[in-house]
Amino acid sequence: MSLAALIYPAIDPVAFQIGPLIVRWYGLAYVVGFIGAAYILRRLNRIWEIGISDDHQIDIVLAAVIGVIVGARLGYVLFYGGAEYFREPLRVFATWDGGMSFHGGLAGILLAGWFVSRRIGVSFLTLADLGAVGAPIGFLLGRITNFVNGELWGRVTDAPWGMVFPTGGPLPRHPSQLYEAFLEGLVLLLVLLWLSRRKRAEGLIFGTLLAGYAAFRIMVEFVREPDLQLGFIAGPFTMGQLLSLPMLAVGVWLVMRALKAERASEESSDGEA
Repeated sequence: MSLAALIYPAIDPVAFQIGPLIVRWYGLAYVVGFIGAAYILRRLNRIWEIGISDDHQIDIVLAAVIGVIVGARLGYVLFYGGAEYFREPLRVFATWDGGMSFHGGLAGILLAGWFVSRRIGVSFLTLADLGAVGAPIGFLLGRITNFVNGELWGRVTDAPWGMVFPTGGPLPRHPSQLYEAFLEGLVLLLVLLWLSRRKRAEGLIFGTLLAGYAAFRIMVEFVREPDLQLGFIAGPFTMGQLLSLPMLAVGVWLVMRALKAERASEESSDGEA
């Protein structure tokens, strides 16, 4: 097979440095992602007339930041970390060495969201819908910075857009980070923005996020190189695919439940007319 490859555009993972302070693109992706999601939450709170106060919006964002970072790190250690973290437990806190799990971050933010929803008196699913719309901004930027860092590359390919990554050996590979940035980031963001033009039945938008991300992740994992320390978990399937299956099931269930509620509401309105 032909193994001609595109030239990998080596980009410095460090955005800038001020004295001892080193700011990386990956860290900036988190910051911009949270700011973008917070902005969308604020606008939707007004458009949907939810009535969440400014102070409570700040509480939501702070809880989301803590939930995502703590959950993503612990999720990586539990699902992908291997025995090295048992030998050196303090490495759990070395986030600058990399290692963040999307599924762990999702669990963390859902737990934080449940806690905040009870505290401020807003339905958990309503809060989840509000937060879901802006979430793909972080997915998009995160996957782009994975590409910048030259990590999480795909399997060997003879596709004309294959790239030789600095840490991926001599053969061209799928730029799977860019596939995920496009699907889980841009496509999912546009779909959710379209759905959010009006208030929908509780759980519809959040369910679409879960189902959409899970479906795209499962697809891309077929051309993404499995984590070296894990390999394939069950036959040709990876850890990312197995963790995404429950997401897909819950997401589809939430969407069907919400659509059923919307149909019942429409039929009730027609009957009253």
